[in-house]
Amino acid sequence: MPSDRLPAQFPTFDNVEEELRHRKQRLAAAFRLFGHFGFDEGLAGHITARDPERLDHFWVNPLGMNFKLIRVKDLILVNDRGEVVHGDWPVNAAAFAIHSRIHAARPDVVAAAHAHSVYGKAWSSLRRPLDPLTQDSLAFYGDHAVYEDYTGVVLDLEEGKRIAHVLGGHKAVILSNHGLLTVGQTSVDEAAWWFITMERTCQAQLLAEAAGTPVLIEPDQAEKTAPQVGPPMAGWRAFQPLYEWIVKVQPDLLEE
Repeated sequence: MPSDRLPAQFPTFDNVEEELRHRKQRLAAAFRLFGHFGFDEGLAGHITARDPERLDHFWVNPLGMNFKLIRVKDLILVNDRGEVVHGDWPVNAAAFAIHSRIHAARPDVVAAAHAHSVYGKAWSSLRRPLDPLTQDSLAFYGDHAVYEDYTGVVLDLEEGKRIAHVLGGHKAVILSNHGLLTVGQTSVDEAAWWFITMERTCQAQLLAEAAGTPVLIEPDQAEKTAPQVGPPMAGWRAFQPLYEWIVKVQPDLLEE
């Protein structure tokens, strides 16, 4: 169980089993939070966490299970061929097509998150990168891309490769007419937080543009602030209050 105090630094682990338990707990919590924020949309959406021992395998949500119900014991493990090697539920084919290619192309990435959230979907239809309008938006300044093609549900591994290529070394990619995708280099926590704050950044820009002509943050200030709000550990730290809250109000998510 988590302590009553927020961790001061990123945790270390004595063995791979301990690290795996930690990742799965964070993954289940991320799904509960996505459900709480309304990021669930039918069968759509997935968050993956690389297995710390079998690096070409990842843990993911079962196809068809509501985000609001997912527990640690419900997570399934998928290998590099898309086969479920742990768990009784099927895997979302789009999750495998996208996430397997991202994890293969980015060995530095621990986790990736994608969902059909309302503001992310709306913004993605504009096929534009986000502007530096707010301090929070600067986490993505020069660190996100736009995937400009839309060819339907992503079921083709080649399209997954193309998405991974456009993502490049960034923390996020806007999938045109589709939604948002974020990655975490340090943790599930980081990937989940980048998604949450990117969705809110889309919402803020849509509201600002609806109200008038927003004033952008000057490039020199954006460049100075981005390294303060956008590094991997900033994403990890920002997730910790949400993790503590969701575990306190929904402790069943930790069931193994």
